[in-house]
Amino acid sequence: MSIEINEIPSERIISPVSSYTAMDLADVSRIVADGMELDVLVSPGSDRSGIEGFDEWRKRLVVRVRAPPSDGKANKEVEALMKRVTGCRSEIIRGHLNRQKTVMIYGDSVTISKVLEARP
Repeated sequence: MSIEINEIPSERIISPVSSYTAMDLADVSRIVADGMELDVLVSPGSDRSGIEGFDEWRKRLVVRVRAPPSDGKANKEVEALMKRVTGCRSEIIRGHLNRQKTVMIYGDSVTISKVLEARP
């Protein structure tokens, strides 16, 4: 049995545009005593390194790194990338063996937020 689109009442059709909300840094970060925790989704073995944007389904910042996901190489590159971007010491505190990680960025959370939000 197939249902024609005309048979579905219009109030039951959800427009993807009307339900879309843009993510921002506040959706993927938490301010803590020592700085900021940032939820990231790492894409190892990429052709370039950098912050790519947001994954709205996982509620994470997408970070691409060139290093392979072996022997902690991708984790080290994520920490180095976040330090280069923010100017603050960074370390992975959760998700060492997973693509979904939490990165702790040590420093003033207001400054860290401004730097990350200024990125294209």
